[in-house]
Amino acid sequence: MKNLCQALFILACCHFLGCNKAPKQDDQRPNILYIYVDQLSASMMSCAGNDWVETPAMDYIAKNGIRFTRAYTPNPVCSPARVSLMTGRLPGFFKDKNGNEVRENRGSMRMPPVDQEVLNTTIATYLKKADYELYFGGKEHLPPSLTPSDLGFTDFSDDERAVLAEETAKLIKAEHAKPYFMLVSLINPHDICYMAIREMATSKTDSMILERGTLELSVLDEAMAIPEGVSEEEFFSTYCPPLPPNFEPQFEEPAAVLQLINARPMRKNARENFTDNQWLHHRWAYARLTELVDQRIQLILDALKESGQEENTLVIFSSDHGDMDGSHRMEHKSTLYEESTNVPFMAMWKGHIAAGQVDDTHLVSNGLDLLPTVCDYAGVKGAADPRGRILRPLFEGKEVSWRESLGVESEIGRMVVSADGFKYILYDAGEAEEQLLNLNEDPYEMTHFTNDPAYSAKLRALRQVFDTEWFR
Repeated sequence: MKNLCQALFILACCHFLGCNKAPKQDDQRPNILYIYVDQLSASMMSCAGNDWVETPAMDYIAKNGIRFTRAYTPNPVCSPARVSLMTGRLPGFFKDKNGNEVRENRGSMRMPPVDQEVLNTTIATYLKKADYELYFGGKEHLPPSLTPSDLGFTDFSDDERAVLAEETAKLIKAEHAKPYFMLVSLINPHDICYMAIREMATSKTDSMILERGTLELSVLDEAMAIPEGVSEEEFFSTYCPPLPPNFEPQFEEPAAVLQLINARPMRKNARENFTDNQWLHHRWAYARLTELVDQRIQLILDALKESGQEENTLVIFSSDHGDMDGSHRMEHKSTLYEESTNVPFMAMWKGHIAAGQVDDTHLVSNGLDLLPTVCDYAGVKGAADPRGRILRPLFEGKEVSWRESLGVESEIGRMVVSADGFKYILYDAGEAEEQLLNLNEDPYEMTHFTNDPAYSAKLRALRQVFDTEWFR
């Protein structure tokens, strides 16, 4: 009887103190904050070794987490990349009304409504099943059936700039009954596009973009401003980032690349008529716009600290694509060169992801891999394209079997990047043309190795990977 009374007393105490309550699953799962910027190349961060730009907020994420150097966009232009973000699929999985693969902006924005199978497997659908609060703020650039509000996000801000950062900070500091997934889509350094457009807005599309771009042009003008008291000569010789090592066009440049350039007068004008100083000015402005968006990110990270939620939040940072920024005498994006396709990808969760990691080995797709990764952290199994991988083991420094290749699309062709540093590209805009690139010997992609007998076996192998694993 005495033992029974003691047992009952212990149970009563435990009940009073809450000992009998199992920890809620929500309490074990992090908030997930995905910061997604527009048109930032992987090299455009000081933590990546760029001495011409200062990015303390991005550097903070890298310093306190993991940075991947071999991360790629699924498609180096805005809307298709964002379709992939929401669906976890390569954009070419989808067809336009004429049955063509969706691999460029216009076709992506005019996509017919996606089917129920896709709607059942979006990033939003899985996270709603996991009982996460969903928030979206900023740039969308998505077809009607994939807009955040249609997928179930609370659209908390239509701004893409400073107001978005401020609204994000307020939302982070608010009370949340459940863990949240918050996608913050900041616009810059995308405003760099307007430099070339302003120089030659002769097409109807570019003239319309320019007419509607009052804010973008004012921000660009601020970024292009020469520091007070600095002469033009000193500015171009000392202040601007130098012309890139791959400033000249690639040897035997693919016809599809030239077709892409010639399709828009402003691109053709930049390639043929920009002076060296104009290219230097472009590189200066691109760096300043990068620093501007870094300031917005800093505001968000500060709110996370002030709210006391930094150690309960997984922060992931990436970009939809990069910018050529003078490489091969090009600006804008859409090519399969590294400047357009290689994007920043970093993750930080203090106490769970070891600080200061740099992963220069594993191939990451921010389109295919984000969905299964955030679902894993949310406690649900999420799958769309079966080639998407959960990044959590890499975040946590675990040994894991990983992909040996990664597929990337563009409007002018498709490519496979291999883990050992090669790229196989099949251009299909106009006549088909293939290339084998070797980033080990030629990291700036100034030539190609397609016809080199020493690489014939590698060419055949990657052709097969292209056909059987990625673009059947």
